[in-house]
Amino acid sequence: MPPATDLRLVVGYDGSPPASRALDAAVNLLRGRTGRIDVVYVAHMPSMASLSADAVSELETDFDDVERELRTLAGEQLRGREVDWEFERREGLIAEDLIAAANDIRAAHPHATVVIVVGSSSQVMHRVVGSVAVSLARHSPVPLVVVP
Repeated sequence: MPPATDLRLVVGYDGSPPASRALDAAVNLLRGRTGRIDVVYVAHMPSMASLSADAVSELETDFDDVERELRTLAGEQLRGREVDWEFERREGLIAEDLIAAANDIRAAHPHATVVIVVGSSSQVMHRVVGSVAVSLARHSPVPLVVVP
């Protein structure tokens, strides 16, 4: 029997219902397998050119508060599920940073299978201009699971 593949799941997480469904799906995908869930919150920072130093500092403080809240929510959702997981905050464009997180994991664990897991957007505007899931589907170098 071949050795178990190390499965690394990068879950885009913002505390929304679609993100919570994505986290539940990641737990189900990992069941019976060796691996870890990397819960990734991407704080979207608007263009720095138009912000004062005080505004940037205030945004970063707000992001710290959101990060603590989301880390707690993810922990509560994963409590008792017997999965190895980490929480990480990145700042930038969501799709690009989820891809960067996946690439970082691939570089650190070259024999692992890395998969990005995200929830689908239910916002009408995203159907017109695109969503994170659409951007990931076009650009992700690793497999992608979009959870309805």
